[in-house]
Amino acid sequence: MFTGIIEEVGTVQSITKRATDAMEMVIKCSRVLEDVHLGDSIAINGVCLTVTSFTKEQFTADVMPETVKSTSFAHLKSGSPVNLERAMSSNGRFGGHFVSGHVDGTALITRIEQKSNAIYYDVQMDKSLTDMLTQKGSIAIEGVSLTIFDLRDACVTVSMIPHTIEGTIFPTKSIGDIVNIECDMIGKYIYRFLTKGHDGQQPSRLTPSFLKEHGF
Repeated sequence: MFTGIIEEVGTVQSITKRATDAMEMVIKCSRVLEDVHLGDSIAINGVCLTVTSFTKEQFTADVMPETVKSTSFAHLKSGSPVNLERAMSSNGRFGGHFVSGHVDGTALITRIEQKSNAIYYDVQMDKSLTDMLTQKGSIAIEGVSLTIFDLRDACVTVSMIPHTIEGTIFPTKSIGDIVNIECDMIGKYIYRFLTKGHDGQQPSRLTPSFLKEHGF
């Protein structure tokens, strides 16, 4: 479990392609290695991966074919900066939102605009993702916990202050770049329950008309 509060920007040291579209990544970093152990979870650009080996300056993680296919990892190369976050500890402040590190899909950056002390980003994605989002709700973009500023059919607008931008890889992002998206976990469960029912087969009877009829 993660919070979406980035701890460090690391660098891809190397990427070794495997058969069947898998890969092994070596990430150069420092802070997230302070208390690392084999088998620990570290989110790279919002994707939860397992530490398979490490030194004082880097760690290695395996990436499965499905992860490569459903994330922005195919666009990474040696030297690429990446957002890093260790799994949350039980004795720390919970400053972001519930982030699982299981990416729901990718989106395309379509606008970057400076407004006063904020920078607006428009990201375009499949409507199946925006259906699980809500105005002023939470979203993780490249592993960064953000609040949805505006929501349209297939587009989300987020606004970031300089502090957030400077501590992440967003200064390297441009219009046309592909980014990882994770919808809010609670919103996903509610959406599935309302549209598929508790068994995943039958639609739920908990509809707006049902709630209105019963005084909600």
